[in-house]
Amino acid sequence: MNKVKGKVAIITGGASGIGETTARLFSKHGALVVVIADIQDELGEQAAKSIGSNICTYIHCDVTDEAQVKSMVDSTVEIYGQLDIMFSNAGILSKSDQTIVDFDMEQFDQLFDVNVRGMAVCVKHAARAMVNGQVKGNIISTASVAGRMGAEQQTDYSMSKHAVVALMKCASKQFGKYGIRVNCVSPFVVATPLINKAFGEEVMNMFQSMSSLKDVVLKAEDVAEAVLFLACDESGFVSGHDLVVDGGFTN
Repeated sequence: MNKVKGKVAIITGGASGIGETTARLFSKHGALVVVIADIQDELGEQAAKSIGSNICTYIHCDVTDEAQVKSMVDSTVEIYGQLDIMFSNAGILSKSDQTIVDFDMEQFDQLFDVNVRGMAVCVKHAARAMVNGQVKGNIISTASVAGRMGAEQQTDYSMSKHAVVALMKCASKQFGKYGIRVNCVSPFVVATPLINKAFGEEVMNMFQSMSSLKDVVLKAEDVAEAVLFLACDESGFVSGHDLVVDGGFTN
């Protein structure tokens, strides 16, 4: 239970869902500290407190604001000495069907601001901190099965997740010379608070029926375990990889 022993990790979007679950798993596996970054202050504070103030801390950070991201990374390095793991997980869903002919460009821009620009800013400043600190760290981003295929709706979301995969592939090429590994995890639909609110239980059941694995329900814990694998030494020669957690859906 010490796969990330002594590591300093930041998890964006860590106040709930996959992010919170991963924060709990990192703490169980010996992380020195887990910094939860989110804009859901009440949930973030509660999560950090329940995990333990000696190992987990919460910081308000809006990933669309580069100054906030830089400050979060810089303060983490200043307080704890270095940054070993960045799990760039913060993201949002489309607010409407967003078919191409009916694009709401304001919504499009808002989604890309979080899912693409915010992701790029987190990777940028995490990589800078690792390079400057000579840390052979790990950067993991949350993509999606939507980033591996086309979609009949929520086009902006699918586009944004394709962009996350492209960012990861570029970053893995550019930072490999420093020993920094960069990967993605691409889950199928997971019953997180965000997803449940957007789709409801009935639609969630429909999604689960699409998986090739029957009588198995994808949980946030399954995705967190995939992130832990990418963050630890067991995946020491894995970089530039999009780890799909979809029960064979995209096969």
